[in-house]
Amino acid sequence: MAELQTSGIFAPGVIEDIQAKAESGLYSIRGFGTLRERRWATFDDLTFLPCSLTRIPLEGYREKCSTKTVLGTRFAKKPIELDIPIMITGMSWGALSFNAKVALAKGAASAGSSNTTGDGGMLRAERDNSRTLIYEVLPSRYGINIHHMREADAIELTIGQGAKPGTGGLLLGSKVSDRIAEQRDLPIGVDQRSPARHPDFLGPDDMIIKVEELREATDWQVPIFIKMGASRVYDDVKLAAKAGADVIVVDGMEGGTGASPAIFQEHTGIPTLAAVCEARLALEDIGLYGEVQLIISGGIRDGVDAAKAMALGADACYIGTASLIALNCNKPIYEDDYRAIGAAPHACHHCHTGRCPVGITTQDPELMNRLDIDQGAERVRNLLRAMTLEIQMLARSCGKSNIHHLEPEDLAALTLDASAVCGIPLAGTRKVFGK
Repeated sequence: MAELQTSGIFAPGVIEDIQAKAESGLYSIRGFGTLRERRWATFDDLTFLPCSLTRIPLEGYREKCSTKTVLGTRFAKKPIELDIPIMITGMSWGALSFNAKVALAKGAASAGSSNTTGDGGMLRAERDNSRTLIYEVLPSRYGINIHHMREADAIELTIGQGAKPGTGGLLLGSKVSDRIAEQRDLPIGVDQRSPARHPDFLGPDDMIIKVEELREATDWQVPIFIKMGASRVYDDVKLAAKAGADVIVVDGMEGGTGASPAIFQEHTGIPTLAAVCEARLALEDIGLYGEVQLIISGGIRDGVDAAKAMALGADACYIGTASLIALNCNKPIYEDDYRAIGAAPHACHHCHTGRCPVGITTQDPELMNRLDIDQGAERVRNLLRAMTLEIQMLARSCGKSNIHHLEPEDLAALTLDASAVCGIPLAGTRKVFGK
């Protein structure tokens, strides 16, 4: 019998997608992040160059390697001081359950880090359990409260995110519970589609006024972050710096989301590795590298990814999906409930349905109670601690007594693509390809 062959262009998944659109007349919406196995330069295409004869490594058991991270030194009277460079990114109460938001806050606080509100305003329990809370201001303005804003340790003006740049947030009606509807002033059970742009400014010149407004609202005390999805990074970073940002957040295309059209997750933006290199170059070109801090996010999985991002120019890294995995996302428990929503452990991207089997991306009280807040907080703290230890190990091996001293010279590229993107010599050569 002849071997059966499938089309390389019209693969089974593509056929299913076309037939689903033909049945419904609708495009696909899902959560999580990019799923397609495509080849582009990633952090895996870089390797560290530890000390041998040219440099002296540090002993881990008796020589310190500082992880202190300070953000917002440009204009803010009270910059953020964190014990570690790994932070929890913005994820809304609505996209996430009450238990998940509080567990993230407690875990980040116990690790000496920060967490971020996300769309829909501030959850009081999140503020109460946070050491450092970043208040996100998004185009929707749902739940925005000036009094809550003044309680925050930093303000993040969000222009877009890596999983879906150029479009607004999405919270399907299954997650718009009584409490969420009240917080956001929405009708119960109705899909919430956020606008793609802010209602009170259109471009970078108008944004200067908005940044000033946020500073005045917070008495110039706290840092102003500007967050963007990675697209035209080189120009966007310059414009954000011109607008007066203390900190710029660049979110690569590997970033996650609670819900968005699938095509945005797969076909928009640029990878995180490329984004950090463009962002650093932009700040260097305008003489603000080191004065304006840079946070990188989008698919950061471990301390190795974070250390490479920092060597390339980041001051800190956000994690989102990794922190949810620490809370048990995709863990092989409650397997019947995974199957009921057409998913399985290690292959679940059904965050948008509100039927999360492990209680993270749901507003269903029964499912939510499956996530114990204190146990979840401990797992988040452990993840942050382990990632920080990994960064320290790599920094010490490169002879650095401070993780922020990591630099491009500590890296070599393993592929031509990575060499061209990062401007780093290809391993085994002294040549930077693509110049």
